[in-house]
Amino acid sequence: MGKRIVFVGAGAIGGYVGGHMTRAGHDVTLIDAWPEHVERMRAHGLELSGVTDAERHTVKVKALHVTDVQELSRKRPVDIAFVSVKSYDTEWATLLIRQYLAADGFVVSLQNCINEERIAALVGWGRTTGCIASLIAAELYEPGRIKRTVPMGGERHTVFRAGEPHGRITPRVQEVVELLCSVDSAKATANLWGERWSKLVINSMRNGLSAATGLYGNQRDTSEGPRWLSIRLGSQSVRVGQALGYSLERMLGMEPEVLARAGEGYKDALSEITDILLEGAKKRADDQRPSMAQDIAKGRRTETDFINGYIAARGAEIGVDAALHGRMNELVKQVERGTTPAAGQLIEGW
Repeated sequence: MGKRIVFVGAGAIGGYVGGHMTRAGHDVTLIDAWPEHVERMRAHGLELSGVTDAERHTVKVKALHVTDVQELSRKRPVDIAFVSVKSYDTEWATLLIRQYLAADGFVVSLQNCINEERIAALVGWGRTTGCIASLIAAELYEPGRIKRTVPMGGERHTVFRAGEPHGRITPRVQEVVELLCSVDSAKATANLWGERWSKLVINSMRNGLSAATGLYGNQRDTSEGPRWLSIRLGSQSVRVGQALGYSLERMLGMEPEVLARAGEGYKDALSEITDILLEGAKKRADDQRPSMAQDIAKGRRTETDFINGYIAARGAEIGVDAALHGRMNELVKQVERGTTPAAGQLIEGW
């Protein structure tokens, strides 16, 4: 008998991953708080699309609204629970699913930011694992419809990296990897924390900047001013991560030290990183927006406190300059509250 899998959060990433796992024949239930999204999935299935026609599928899924989660008790307990909500919703989502876990069931944080500690505080470290999704760029653009705006990773790029907080490669992590391989390329990692911070570096370069300015991903990376600010943000993120002792990974073709030096003004490093960002823009759809920019467009709360704000706070704790992140965090909050409209002029002079 296959494992019973639940996704708490069926938005862009949770819905995309859970939908493809369902399509591959796994026993998956999607739980979400958006009534129209749940009803659309129940009535018409989940529509998945990508950058090619071959990626277009309509999948019949099992979907529950959060108010109906008690229906899980009618069947056997949950073996694997993917928490794929915004970081600020981590605690309630974990509590929601905790009582339905099997005796050896566990939680996988499939989220941006670093939330394993929040999950472990509620279910214990022995029931906590993590998974980084890299270069996946999906958007829930209408109820029941999710599109991916970058090509599949495949052999070119490993999209999913699953790991244990203690760093050992365990059978359950290998099992998670096998599940994720039905979606895109995946591997087990012995460096969960380094992978987490490396993904945080990328998010810190992109999310807040696009949220504050309204720029799409390609506009951000092909415009000199925003690109230079993005590189400087990434540089500070790398330096904080290094000072915290994380073993950072190569990020979308960028070596951490080269990125750090680029933001510090070293010409050779800056030229290399600029070329990588410009090349990456050629492979993205022009309408691709980072998740926080999507949140601003939808009038939703962003994860800025858990990305730029988190890096600024950690930098302050250890005496490493991350002041740009503090400024970006405050700017995004102003845009989020509606006191300042998103605009490219907001970062002029930075």
